Amino acid sequence: MRHRSYLIILLLLWGMAGCTSGGNGGNTIIYLAPTLLDEFQTESVSAIESVLTGKGYTVRTLDGQNRSDIQLNQLDDALLLGPKAVIINAVDFDAVVPGIEKVRAAGIPVIVYDRLITSTVVDLTVVAGTVEIGEIAGAEIVQLLTARHGTPRGKVLQILGDPGDTYTLDIQNGFNNVVAAHPEIEVLTNAALQWEAANAGDIAEDQLLVHRDIDLIFVHAAHLAVPVVAALEASGKQPGEVMLVSSNGAPVGLDLIRQGWEQVEVEQPLYAQVYGIAEFIDQLIAGEALSPGTHTILGLESTLIDEHWGPTLKIPGAAIRADNVDDPRFWGNLTPP
Repeated sequence: MRHRSYLIILLLLWGMAGCTSGGNGGNTIIYLAPTLLDEFQTESVSAIESVLTGKGYTVRTLDGQNRSDIQLNQLDDALLLGPKAVIINAVDFDAVVPGIEKVRAAGIPVIVYDRLITSTVVDLTVVAGTVEIGEIAGAEIVQLLTARHGTPRGKVLQILGDPGDTYTLDIQNGFNNVVAAHPEIEVLTNAALQWEAANAGDIAEDQLLVHRDIDLIFVHAAHLAVPVVAALEASGKQPGEVMLVSSNGAPVGLDLIRQGWEQVEVEQPLYAQVYGIAEFIDQLIAGEALSPGTHTILGLESTLIDEHWGPTLKIPGAAIRADNVDDPRFWGNLTPP
């Protein structure tokens, strides 16, 4: 209870500070982050604060500490400030629904960022096109195998994240949609439970012993690629001998491309997702309806569609290779455009 009271006082002080700064008083936007324990989340905070501050807003970030009860309390406390909008990246997409409904009932727009919430109506959802990420990865893998063998054939080890996570299942579906058109590509699929990196390393080590003719390993997150590389080194492989493709675009994935171990990283478009919020936030705050259609966000053709939970902007990823790995538009370079 003492922690809750302290948070309320802190929010009120933030609100007063926002009302006296730079002529933009009262233009507070609250961002509820699920955690600050990984690079995607910390870079999301930096990008949201930078981009929206550039539009004249004061952004206050609250860390949910990976606890749905804390994040639900933060939604209640946010009402004390009367912010212009609330952006939420949910710890638990069901647990936060009552808080979201309270905020919207007070006339405050709620924007869902990165983690889809479908069980209540929100004002805007901005997410990566995860099926599209899988499709891009599939197309890149077909090209890599064709370049190696002359035709699209070979053996691929696919290492999913946790099979209970729709993020990895969507990527798998997109990948399978592409590869299914090439029957000479054999795919072995295993899941790294709980997205645990050590599990990915164990899978790679075991499968490399059983299937010595694996051409390429496709992992669904860059942090899973690190133990895979260790397994490749332990088996005596040189960079590129067994090709490696990953998704999400984290800094470690880009470094593995530079080292030659990884050929392609398909980015989860963090910066584009943030710019997608910026594209529509003024309209939302003004109470204007959003029209479905196609929008180009940081060079990515994105689609705004009406879903039963509200307008949803889906942004595809982009393929990162050795020839473009240093492009600052990729979030793994940690230089927001």
